[in-house]
Amino acid sequence: MAEELNPFKIAQQQLRMACDKLGYGSEIYEALCEPQRFLTVRLTIKMDDGTKKTFTAFRAQYNNARGPCKGGIRYHPEETADTVKALSAWMTWKTACVDIPLGGGKGGIICDPKTMSQGELERLSRVYIRAIAEYIGPDIDVPAPDVYTNPQIMAWMMDEYETVVRHKAPGIITGKPLIVGGSEGRGDATARGTVYCIREAAKRLGIEIKDATVAIQGYGNAGSFCATLMKDFYGAKIVAVSDSRGGVYSADGLDPYEAIDFKAKMRTVVGLPGTEKISNAELLELDVDILIPAALENVITGENASNVKGKVIGEAANGPTTPEADDILHRNKRFVIPDFLCNAGGVTVSYFEQVQNAYMFYWPLDEVYERLDKIMTKAFHAVVDMAEKHNVNNRIAAYMVAVERVVEAMKIRGWL
Repeated sequence: MAEELNPFKIAQQQLRMACDKLGYGSEIYEALCEPQRFLTVRLTIKMDDGTKKTFTAFRAQYNNARGPCKGGIRYHPEETADTVKALSAWMTWKTACVDIPLGGGKGGIICDPKTMSQGELERLSRVYIRAIAEYIGPDIDVPAPDVYTNPQIMAWMMDEYETVVRHKAPGIITGKPLIVGGSEGRGDATARGTVYCIREAAKRLGIEIKDATVAIQGYGNAGSFCATLMKDFYGAKIVAVSDSRGGVYSADGLDPYEAIDFKAKMRTVVGLPGTEKISNAELLELDVDILIPAALENVITGENASNVKGKVIGEAANGPTTPEADDILHRNKRFVIPDFLCNAGGVTVSYFEQVQNAYMFYWPLDEVYERLDKIMTKAFHAVVDMAEKHNVNNRIAAYMVAVERVVEAMKIRGWL
């Protein structure tokens, strides 16, 4: 029987396992296994060549028992409704896992932003917000950047929303440029949260990070910042990095800043001087101390999990590991820091941005980092303690921590 790779079915499978471990009946699973609201909209814009083109877009609002929904917007040619649903579920568990007062949401547009001009991207961003404006708001659902979206796109979206509602609303969206209400520290927040978790895992396992070797799959925002932070903070040796075109390896270590500069010029890390080319699949199976999947879903599966040698696997990406792979990694004593704990630094600093927008007072960078470190460290130990108490893998433990908090809020509200 083929392994299930549909991300939403995987999210539902993981939820069911957590509910079973917590002793919850089917009524609780049924209340949590689908989004509370799912929107599909069709967006037509004028392209630069004068033609009209229509795009399909989504917004999922998974659960708001603990607070307004929160989640990014992805622009991707292979975006699907099930991917958006899965990510909105993981956002619900992510915000609960790190114990910030938000629910979970996600959005996406099926498009190829690499082939679109800035003008086309702006028109698409604005028409998307017009289509969903009545369903979002600072106290309802707050979007943010995700795959192939950025602070500029968030600024256009905020401006369009303010045009629709006819008043200022900086808290409608996070990940904005600083000059229009963004937060210090948002740019590297996902990676910084990942690195804080890896630090705590290394302490728990007795690994000396300054002597550790690191491989990173995915060299976008999260992956590149993970590389520079691991090197700058701890002196770790980055031996391999990759992007969608392939990877590079150097047993002696590579300079992550040179890799960033090289990719900016060549649009890939492949060909970085002093390295040899490897595939993304080969990178995942390197004999390293720390493996950081920072790309897309389902890269560690039942087929390759037994070949994964990283002692610590810090999931900077969403959904990189399938349930079948989780079981194999757990049996092989690989310490997985699950995605909605490990990469929660981004949504945590987005939450900080919402707080700062609400009272129009902005924190210095060192305060943002200090608050982030405390939240991520506390969440990490809550998950690992749960795993040890119930003899489960870290992902199921993270679900247990998160689901228990969401269910408690739903019960207090009288929903269950």
